[in-house]
Amino acid sequence: HQSGNADDVPRAIMVSRLDGLTPDMVIHIIQTSIQVQKQGLHGTAYFDARGLHGHDAYSLFDRDIRNAARYLKKNAAINVVLDDKPSLLQAKNCPHAALYCGWYSVHHYVDSCQWLPGCVAYHVASFELTTLHNPADTGWCINLLKHGVVGTLGAVAEPYLQAFPRPSLFFPLLLCGKFTQAEVYFLTTPQVGWRIAYVGDPLYN
Repeated sequence: HQSGNADDVPRAIMVSRLDGLTPDMVIHIIQTSIQVQKQGLHGTAYFDARGLHGHDAYSLFDRDIRNAARYLKKNAAINVVLDDKPSLLQAKNCPHAALYCGWYSVHHYVDSCQWLPGCVAYHVASFELTTLHNPADTGWCINLLKHGVVGTLGAVAEPYLQAFPRPSLFFPLLLCGKFTQAEVYFLTTPQVGWRIAYVGDPLYN
């Protein structure tokens, strides 16, 4: 539209899914988000890269995970742990997780951290959000929510790697405190309305 009138520009509505195994789980997500927002999110941010250092798309995304960790180490008050080995983190070695980003265990959740209430975490892999209603599902989204995470994202079908928010953008914006998690997702998602969805209280800041 060329009128120049901002009122004529179509607006996008920022949404995230309030969903889970049961209504009680959804209520818990909201109540935990409200409580943690009042007291602040404290703990450790874990970034689980894979040790890829080439020039292909996978290596570039791996580099972005490392860049997210390095930026937060320099600019944020939160404790940051970066793992740059092919194996996934293990919960016994990762207490007090407030933030997490890792990859690439496709539709196979691994208990990588000891999740704190109010934790925001996502695992970059395909098909992690095919369901939130099957308690036996092995995907990351449903199992992160079962373990108390209050904000996550995942793919409902193959999205391709470029569809995921870049960790080096997502987590600094989340920690700056100026945006809700719904706003952070929509500011950093490369493709609105594609195959990635965000799950959590949209007002959590």
